[in-house]
Parts: sequence; C-alpha cells; structure tokens
Amino acid sequence: MLFFLDSAKLDEIAYAIEHWKIDGVTSNPRHLMNAGMKVEEFAEKVNELVKGTEITVSLEVNPHLESAEKMVEEAKHLTSFGSNFVIKIPATEPGFEALYTLTKEGVKVNVTLVFSVVQAIQAARLGAFYISPFVGWREERGEIDVDFINKVVKAVKNYGFKSKILVAAVRSAKHFADAALAGADIVTAGFGVYKKMFENPYTKMGLDIFSDAWDQIYK
Repeated sequence: MLFFLDSAKLDEIAYAIEHWKIDGVTSNPRHLMNAGMKVEEFAEKVNELVKGTEITVSLEVNPHLESAEKMVEEAKHLTSFGSNFVIKIPATEPGFEALYTLTKEGVKVNVTLVFSVVQAIQAARLGAFYISPFVGWREERGEIDVDFINKVVKAVKNYGFKSKILVAAVRSAKHFADAALAGADIVTAGFGVYKKMFENPYTKMGLDIFSDAWDQIYK
C-alpha cells in the first residue's frame, strides 16, 4: 500500500517526503485556501519538491467548471507545470466525459468525490489512473458503510481494470487498517492524522517499561 499526504502546505509536504518517505500528494481547493495559494502557484512550488522522483501530485480542476471541454482545457494547463501531476476530475457526467478524452490523450486522471460503486466502475471503465472513494465525509454525516471500500475494490479488480483505488478523506488509523484489509492501493490523509497514526500508547508504555529496566541495569 502507498501512503499519500493530503495537503497543499509545502512545509508539510517537504517533511513528509524527507521523514516519512511519502509516495504521493493529494490537494484540493480547500487545502489550497488553507495554504494561501492559487493552484498555479502551488503547482510551480510543489514541482520543485517532487520533480525527478516518482511522487505524484494530484491537482484539482476548478470545481465551478460544468462542461467536459472546460475541464479538459484546464487539465491540460495544469499538466504543463510538470510530469508528476495527476489531474483530479469530479465523478460527474461531464467529469467522466472529460476523463475519457484526457485518458485518450495520455493525461493521468484522479476521479475524485466517488461515493458509490457505480461511479468507481465508470471511472475504471474510462481509464482513470486513480479512483478516490471518500470515507470520512460519509461517517461524519452518520452514514457508515463498513464494506464500502471492500465493494469498490472488488468491483474494480473483478474485471482487471488498471485503475488504482486511492482511499480519501481518511481520518484515523482504523481507516488505514480498513483500507489495507480491503486491498486498496493507496491511502491519503492529512499531516495530523499521520502524526497520530505513527504513535501508539502501548508503544509508549513499552518504552517506559524498558527504559526503567535499562536504568536499573546501568544505575
């Protein structure tokens, strides 16, 4: 499984690359707002961190765009900033049309805001590079489908589609575990989620026990 960082903050991305050996980066308009950057500025700056590596960075098209033609136009513009970029297109009817066109032209697409198995299958059929089912948003609104990721993974892999399942809106270590057990290819999460996930109170408890024993030996 690959670990992606969900952020547009350059300091977080640089830290995650250096210390966590992160495999990729995902961004969205809300992350850009929090980082205080427009998408073009972010693309230019993050490219300096990832160029020459296999780290992909997902950039989202303007969410106001309603036609496939406009999405395709902006996607091509965003790919001009570097070879590491994957373009996020929404799981809508014009989004799927744009996906088909972009895939035929060699542009890698991350189909985002996937909330059903049918959306995932259509994305896979049309050549999505990544398919991003969201989990956290559903749970925050009281809709818990513990088998959602299992269903998406099974549906896509049943037919040998090459798309990779990128589990998004991850909020906890449990989401990571569920995604891994379901066979998802990638998980993306925020900086704070990783910080909490890499630690465990039982690990700390064990270190305290062993440290006390060590001190008794070498007192």
